Amino acid sequence: MNKAETEYPVQSGSTLLKGIFIGSLIGAAAALLFAPKPGRELRDDLSDKLALATDKTKEVAGAVTDKTISIATTVGEKASDLASTVSAKASDIYTTVSDSKQQIAATLHDTGKKIGETVSDASASIAADVTDASKDVADEASDAKEQVKDTYKTNY
Repeated sequence: MNKAETEYPVQSGSTLLKGIFIGSLIGAAAALLFAPKPGRELRDDLSDKLALATDKTKEVAGAVTDKTISIATTVGEKASDLASTVSAKASDIYTTVSDSKQQIAATLHDTGKKIGETVSDASASIAADVTDASKDVADEASDAKEQVKDTYKTNY
């Protein structure tokens, strides 16, 4: 609240009605005390004024009630609109998250397959290299054996 709202608070409808009622009573009492008319005429005038004040009070109370109902209806409609907007946005977010989750799962699945294929290919390549190297070693060992035999036969 700002300073003006704190210093001069807005009066509610019931406070206004109380003020009108008290003002009417004070006015009626003052009129009785200072009236130059005889008692019967004065009472008739006061009765008329009191009836007029009562009618005005009822009119103001009706207007305040109508305005209150209008404001309550507007607030209810706005709250309903806000709730449906929030619900729609939450549904959109849920759908987006669900779609993203499915895309990530599919990407991970594809990546896993590719990694498996790469490992399998690399494994086959290494196995072939090991087999070739093993044959080369066996051939070189056989050649070395033959050289040792030839060297042994020549020296002894």
